[in-house]
Amino acid sequence: MFKLRVDTGGTFTDCWGLAEGETIPRLAKVLSSGRLRVAVREWLQPHELILELPASWRIGDTFFTGYKLESDGATALVLSFESATGRLVLSRPLSPSEAVDLFTREEAPVLGARLLTGTPLDRPFPPMDFRLATTRGTNALLERKGASTALFVTRGFADLPIIRDQRRADLFALKHERPAPLFARVVEVEERLDASGEILTELCLDPDFDTHARGILDSGITVAAVVLLHSHRNPVHEIALRDRLLSLGFTHVSTSAELAPLVKILPRLETTLANATLQPVMQTFVDHHRERFSDGSRLLMMTSAGGLEPMEKFRPKDSLLSGPAGGVSGAAAIAEELGYSRVLTFDMGGTSTDVARYDGGFHYDFEQRVGDARVLAPALRIETVAAGGGSICRWENGALRVGPESAGAAPGPACYGRGGPLTITDVNLLLGRIDPENFGIPLTASNLAAARDAALTLQQQAGITNDTPDRALLAGLLDLAVEQMADAIRTISVREGADPAAYALLAFGGAGPLHACAIAERLGMTTILVPGEAGVLSAYGLECAGIERFAERQIDRPVDDPALPDLFASVENEALAALAEAGESGAISRRLAELRLSGQDATLTLEVGLSGSLADDFAFRYRTLFGYEPPAGRAIEVVSYRAIAGTARHLPRSVCHDHPGQGPVSRAGEPDHLPPGSEASPGCTGRMPMPQDPLFLDRARLRPGDTIAGPRVIQDPFSTLYLAPGWTARATENGSLVATCQEAKIETITSRPESVVRELFRHRFDHLVREMGTMLQRSAISTNVKERADFSCALLDGEGELISSAPHIPVHLGALGLCVRKVRERIAMAPGDTILTNHPAAGGSHLPDVTLITPVFDRIDSTAPVAYIANRAHHAEIGGITPGSMPPAATRLAEEGVVFAPCHLIRGGESCFNEVADVLTNAPFPTRRLSDNLADLNAQLAANRRGVTMLESLLHEHGSAIVKEQFAHLKDRSLEALREHLVHFGEREANAEETLDDGTPIRVSLRCDGAHLAISFAGSGAVHPGNLNATPAILQSAVLYVLRLWTQSPVPLNEGLMRAVSIDLPEGFLNPPFDDDPMRCPAVVGGNVETSQRVVDTLLKALGVQACSQGTMNNFLFGDGSFGYYETICGGSGAGPGYHGTSGLHTHMTNTAITDPEILELRYPVRLHRFALRRGSGGRGRWQGGDGIVREIEFLRPLQVSLLAQHRVVAPYGCDGGEAGVCGRQALNGEELPGIAAFAAKAEDRLVIETPGGGGWGDRQ
Repeated sequence: MFKLRVDTGGTFTDCWGLAEGETIPRLAKVLSSGRLRVAVREWLQPHELILELPASWRIGDTFFTGYKLESDGATALVLSFESATGRLVLSRPLSPSEAVDLFTREEAPVLGARLLTGTPLDRPFPPMDFRLATTRGTNALLERKGASTALFVTRGFADLPIIRDQRRADLFALKHERPAPLFARVVEVEERLDASGEILTELCLDPDFDTHARGILDSGITVAAVVLLHSHRNPVHEIALRDRLLSLGFTHVSTSAELAPLVKILPRLETTLANATLQPVMQTFVDHHRERFSDGSRLLMMTSAGGLEPMEKFRPKDSLLSGPAGGVSGAAAIAEELGYSRVLTFDMGGTSTDVARYDGGFHYDFEQRVGDARVLAPALRIETVAAGGGSICRWENGALRVGPESAGAAPGPACYGRGGPLTITDVNLLLGRIDPENFGIPLTASNLAAARDAALTLQQQAGITNDTPDRALLAGLLDLAVEQMADAIRTISVREGADPAAYALLAFGGAGPLHACAIAERLGMTTILVPGEAGVLSAYGLECAGIERFAERQIDRPVDDPALPDLFASVENEALAALAEAGESGAISRRLAELRLSGQDATLTLEVGLSGSLADDFAFRYRTLFGYEPPAGRAIEVVSYRAIAGTARHLPRSVCHDHPGQGPVSRAGEPDHLPPGSEASPGCTGRMPMPQDPLFLDRARLRPGDTIAGPRVIQDPFSTLYLAPGWTARATENGSLVATCQEAKIETITSRPESVVRELFRHRFDHLVREMGTMLQRSAISTNVKERADFSCALLDGEGELISSAPHIPVHLGALGLCVRKVRERIAMAPGDTILTNHPAAGGSHLPDVTLITPVFDRIDSTAPVAYIANRAHHAEIGGITPGSMPPAATRLAEEGVVFAPCHLIRGGESCFNEVADVLTNAPFPTRRLSDNLADLNAQLAANRRGVTMLESLLHEHGSAIVKEQFAHLKDRSLEALREHLVHFGEREANAEETLDDGTPIRVSLRCDGAHLAISFAGSGAVHPGNLNATPAILQSAVLYVLRLWTQSPVPLNEGLMRAVSIDLPEGFLNPPFDDDPMRCPAVVGGNVETSQRVVDTLLKALGVQACSQGTMNNFLFGDGSFGYYETICGGSGAGPGYHGTSGLHTHMTNTAITDPEILELRYPVRLHRFALRRGSGGRGRWQGGDGIVREIEFLRPLQVSLLAQHRVVAPYGCDGGEAGVCGRQALNGEELPGIAAFAAKAEDRLVIETPGGGGWGDRQ
C-alpha cells in the first residue's frame, strides 16, 4: 500500500509519500489551487514546448496527457507528453511564457497523489494509505461558502448569533460591518430548561412546527443546527428535535450538546452553526477523494488536536486547524529523535505563521477563533499570526506595513510573474537569501525584474530616491515581519511562564528556516533545528500521528469533592469506548482538568495524575503564571475534565537523502566536498549584492557530520535556511540540521531606517499593553473584568502623557494620562512603588473604576521615571448605598462607595494591602466583597508588573534615550495626522447643543483656524444635584476618542492628538468642584457612564460626522448583601453618509461584553427570557439607524435593582434630514419606569429593558 500524507495550506499543498519496499520518502509541493507551475526550457512552436522538469518527479510518458496547460492567461489541452525530454504537444497554439501551469481541475491532494505515484489520468491509483490535513473547511468558513443552514434555537434567542456578546470589532470605526450570519433561516422553538437542566417548558413539536420545518425544506435548505439553552446539562430536547428534523427530510442535523457539552450558549451556538454549514461541503470534499482512490484504500483525516479520524466519521469542526496540527506533530517527532524534549515550533508558510510549544507533551486549547466564529473543539495550542512569505509589504498612512494581507497563491508574490505585490518572499529574493534556480516555483529573469520594480515603487512612496532596491529598507521590512512572529512565540512561551532561551527553535515550512536565525536572535535563543523534511513537515507529521478520541464533561464541583474520581473514570471509559468503536485498541494518554477559583471565569488546564493533589498543582501553576499566591479563602473548582484515548504515536526515522558517507574535513571545519562560502553564487542573477554574501548550497550535497558556518543559504526545492553570521550548522544522521551560536545574540533594530525603527517600536509598545490586558483578564475575579472586559491598560511617558493603549474601553483611555499627572502632583513616586486611586479629583472617573500606576525608572538614572505603566479596572462592588456601587439616587460621592485619594498599594516593593483593606472595610459605606476587591487588585498589580518587565527589557536593550525618542515620535505622528485633518477642515466654527433627559444642557462650540482646534463647553449646565456630574478626565477621554473617530486614520491613540487642541471647561456639571471630604463632593457615577456618552453625541453633532447612536450605556445592576452584578446593554448605532447604522452593538465610550445567558443564569438568581433586536427602533432616513435591543429578565428571589440610562426622554438625533431613533424604555411587570431608578424586586418579577435605536441619516425621499 502506498503511504500518502498531504497537508493543504492556504498557498501550497505539501505531499509526503512512501512506496512499499522503499525507505526514502517522495516529496512534492503543488499549489493549493490544484496547479503545478513548471518552467519552460524552450518553445519549439506555439503548440509545442519542452518543460524544465524537477529531477524528483517520477513520471512516465503520457503522464500529462489530458492535462490542461495555461500560458499567458490562455489554456490548451495536452495531447502528448514525453517524460525523457519534457516535450508537450498542445491542442492549440498559445502565447509563449517562461513558466506554465498544468492542472486537471482535481483537488490539490489528488494532484499531489498523481505526482508522487506517477499515476496518469487514464490509470487507477494504487491502494492508498492516505492521510489528509486540509484547510478546505476553514476556507469555506472564512469565505462564508458553507451550505445554507436553518438554526433552531430556544424562543427569545433568535437574534443571539447577530448580537453575540455586543462588542464592536473596531473601536474607532464609524461604519460597523458585521460578518454575514452562518444561517439562512432561524426558528424559535418552544421549550425551556433551567440552569441545572430541569425542564421548565416541554418541547413543543406540534403540526405547526412540522409545517414550518417543511417550508424550510421546500426552500432548498436541508441542513439544520439545533442549539437550546442549557442543553449541555440535559440534551433531551435537542435529541428529540434532531430526530424530528431527520424524519422530516433534513439531511444533516448538528446538535450543540453532542458537539460541545459545555456551558456558554454563544460559543456552543457558533460551533454548531460552523459544523452544520460545513458538513455538506466537507462531505463533498471527502467523496471527491474516496471516488478517486481504490476500494482497498484507507482514508484518514487529521484533527485539530493532532489525532487521526476515519474520513467517514470526522466532524468538520474538529478539522479546522488540522494543517498546523500536522506540523506540530511532525516537529515533536523530529525533536524527540534529535534528543530535544523542549522546542518552540516555528512554521512559516506562504500566508501565515504558526508557532507552538512542545515540552515532551502537547499543549491543548479547547476553544479557537476561526475568522469571526468561536469553535469549541480540542486543538493543539498553536498561535497563528498573519505573517508569511506572501505577506504584502506596503506604505500606508506614513508608515511601513507588513501584512496582514497576503498575496496568496494567486496572484502570489511579485516574483511569481502574475502581477502580484511586493511580499516578504520578494524581499528575501532581492536580499540574496533565495536561490532562484533551486526554488519550488520557477523564477526567471523577468520574475526578478518584477520583484525589483515592486520594491522601487515602495521606495518611492517612502521617500527613498535610489534607482536600485534599498538594502536597509528591505532588511527593515524583514524586521517588521520577524517582530510579529517573535511576538507570537512570546505569547506561547513567556505568557505561559516559559523562557524561550531555554528551548530550541524548530523551524519548518517553506520560509521558517529562512527567518529562524533572526527570530532566535530576537528571542535570545541559541539552538535551531531544521528537519530534512522542513518544507513538507506538516505532511510528514501525519505519518507520526495516531488514532485519538477525546471525551469531555462539564464538572463544576469543588476540587475536594469525593465524587471526582468516579466522574473522571466515567469520562475515561467514554474515551476508550469511542476508540474501540473506531476499531482501535489503546490506552488513556492524557488526563486534563480545567480548574479555577470560585467566581472566576478563566480556567487553568492541569495534567491530572502528575502529583497527588490537584489543589497543590493549581496553586503552583497560579503562582507561575501570575506571580502571586491564589487569594486566601477562595474555593477551587474543577470546571471540566477531558480524557484522551489513543493508539501509540508513530515516530518514523526521518531520512530525506541517501547520504554516501562523510567526506574529508578541511582545516576550516567545512567538508572538502562542499564549495567554500566566500563568493556569490552565479545562479543569483539580479540579486542584490551584500557585504558578506553567502554562497548558495544545495542541501542534497550535505552528508551526516558536515559542519557549515554562516553566512550561508542552504536550500532545497521546498525550503530555505539562511544561516546568519555567527551561526554554525551541523548535518545529522536523519537529514536534519542543528544550528547553534556560542552565546545568545539580541539583535539590535536601531540601525534600520527611521521609518522601520518607528514602526518596530510602535509594535513593541502596542504588544506591551495587549499583554497587560491578557494578564489582567486571566487573573481577575470580577465578572466585569473576566466576562465583560471592563478594563484598560496603558503605557505613558515620563511626563505622564498617554503613548499606547490597548483597544479596551474608550472612557478609560484618555483619562489615564490626566490621572497620572494628577497623582504625580500629589505623590513623589519612587522605584518599587505602585499607586492606587479612584478619586475623581485625581483623574478618576467613577469609584468602581480603580486605577493602579507604576513608575518605571532607568537602571542607571533613577531620579525621575522614564515612563509609567497604568491600568484601570471596574470593580463590581466597592461599597456605596446600593449593591454594585452605582446608586441611582446618590447625591454625594461617599454614597457611591469607598473613595481612595492617591495612596500606595506597594511602597518600595513592600505591600500595603492591609492598609487598603482597612479603608475598604471602614468607609462610611464599605465594600460588600472585600475578597473580590483584593483579588482584583492583585490581578491589576500583576498586569502592571508584566508591563514594567517588558518595558525594562526594552530599556535594557536600547537605552532610555532611544525609548524616550520613540515616545516623542509616536506623539508627533498623531499630531501630524490631526493637523492634516484640521487643514482639510479649514477655518470654521461649529456649535451644538444636546440635553440630558432631565433638561441639563451640554453646549459645545468648535473653532478651527486650520492648525488648531479650540473646544469650549461654556454654557453647559451647573453642578448636577444627582450623579450625572462628569470630570475633566472624562471630558478628556471623550474629546480624545472623538478626535480619533473624526480622523478615521489608524494613528496611535495618544496625547499627541491633544497638542493641537485646547479645551475650555468652566465649572459646572462637566467640571464640578471637589472637597477633601467625600461627603461634601458631588456624585459622579453617572457622569462616567452616561454623561460621557452624551458629550460624544454633542461633539459629533457639531462636527456633522454621524447621526446619534444610542447615547447611553443602559446600566443595569442587581444584588443584595452578598453579591452585586452589573452589566451595560447595547443599542443601535447612528447612520452616516453612505451607510446604515448597526443594530445591537455597543457604541462609543464603552465596549464591554455582555455575560453569556447560561453563565448569567448559572451564577445569579435570575432567568433571561429574551435577548432580541428591537426592530423598528432605528431612525428612518436615506440611511437607517441601527435598532436597539430588548432584554427581559425574571428575578428568582428578592433583589435590589438599579437602572441608570439616558435617551429615555430625549431621542437620539438624526442628521441631514434623517429621523431620530426611538427612545429607550423599561418596565417592571408592565409598569413603565424612569431611566434612572432603584427598586426592590420580588421573586417572579419581570423587568423588560428596551434600548434606544440610532438616528437616521438623510431624507428618505
